[in-house]
Amino acid sequence: MPKPSAIKLPRKPGKLTTSQLTACAATLGLVISAGAVAAAGPWDSSGQRTAERDWAAAQEAGGGVDHGGHGSAGAPEAAPSAPSVLTGLGAPAGTAPAPTDRALADVLDPLLKDPALGPERSAVVLDAVSGKRVYGKREGDGLTPASTIKIATAVAALSAVGPDHRIATTTVIEPDSEDVVLVGGGDPTLTARKDGRYTDTAASLRTLAEDTARALKSRDIDKVTLSYDTSLYSGPPQHPIGPNENITPVSALMADEGRLDDSSSGPAPRAGDPAGDAAKKFADLLKAEGIHTEADPGPSKATTRASSLAKVESPPLSFLVERMLTHSDNDIAEALARQTAVAAKEPVSFDGAGRAVGAQLAELELPLSGAKFADGSGLDRADRVSAELLAALLDRAADPARPELRSVVTGLPVAGFTGTLVDRYPKDSPGTGVVRAKTGTLTGVNTLAGTVVDADGRLLLFAFMTTGTKDAQAAQKTLDQMASTVANCGCR
Repeated sequence: MPKPSAIKLPRKPGKLTTSQLTACAATLGLVISAGAVAAAGPWDSSGQRTAERDWAAAQEAGGGVDHGGHGSAGAPEAAPSAPSVLTGLGAPAGTAPAPTDRALADVLDPLLKDPALGPERSAVVLDAVSGKRVYGKREGDGLTPASTIKIATAVAALSAVGPDHRIATTTVIEPDSEDVVLVGGGDPTLTARKDGRYTDTAASLRTLAEDTARALKSRDIDKVTLSYDTSLYSGPPQHPIGPNENITPVSALMADEGRLDDSSSGPAPRAGDPAGDAAKKFADLLKAEGIHTEADPGPSKATTRASSLAKVESPPLSFLVERMLTHSDNDIAEALARQTAVAAKEPVSFDGAGRAVGAQLAELELPLSGAKFADGSGLDRADRVSAELLAALLDRAADPARPELRSVVTGLPVAGFTGTLVDRYPKDSPGTGVVRAKTGTLTGVNTLAGTVVDADGRLLLFAFMTTGTKDAQAAQKTLDQMASTVANCGCR
């Protein structure tokens, strides 16, 4: 394949070079078209985004960073994913020249000194083709990652159980009885809704009720005692931050993430007892199928002698990873951390999941010095990771030799177009459509980690972290400017 021209064309703000557009399409499957972006939501007291917007840039329906999720009525579909992702790392991103550390330092150092970033800050940029560090400032410091820790959660889960793994929710019947148990397997996306976003791909509580009723009728049973089993998980269900609209108490059984409204992402009123609520919905669905329950369902534990009645399964883990990263979904993040604990035979709790994630990343020989995984979502301020670790995780995920980790990259929000970056980049920014990154925000904490194609068409990986910020919007603006500066830079 001919090498890209060594002549660097003049750049205009907000315009993508041919090499960037080619590299974006070949390397990341990025499809971009023009369109309007809705207004941003406010922030709540914990610093988490209180409204996440679904807007996508695609002229075709279906597909997308979260594979077929539907937006609100009349909204365009999500941008379609390319059928082959990351297979183009060598063309042109692999043949384009890599930036030099001195050139990157010239453009990034002034931004990293911006007072808006607070007293603690670190940054690193890696060349995706060689894995070489081309920029770094205190990149080994362990800082609070906020939601960028979800990158670690995703890599650990995908490595531990594989991208095709599905989480099952089942019903069983105890021998010589009419005792039916609804057994949770840890799928927070199990849905009781008839329609709406993700209902066409999520495991359906309605389908489980229909199949369970059919199995019961084949046994000439039309009245049962229903209970539910959440024993897969252990430890306290409440996240250390306490009751919060950003996360439901973590349970092996819940429907629609325990949301009490019709939302599918972002903060929402949450059920205090998600398992009990899901079981009551299931009882109502059974009744609609002609199976009556004698009383409200209560907790129990299915015995090993119980016989299977029916089963529904979540979408593949790769799908859940994309949905988690695009929308910064805390409920999915905690579920994926616990799937990692199940695979590691650790207690399926916050502590056990943290140990399992750390151990899985250690097997991948990632730089874990100073790392602490207190949760899977990043809501816990006790979490610690380094910019070096975040970039190394992305480096693994962008490696064509590791297709099992591909959804970590394809799930990253696209600057100015999808997920938590939909409103973060103005249309004339050189980072718009070129930066793909996971955001992280808590009060006083702002982080950004992802991928970017520079002006020469080279794919780079970056992680920028700050602690002690006073103005979230100002800090975000500077972090976004850093990523856009890399996009706008030939830096040779």
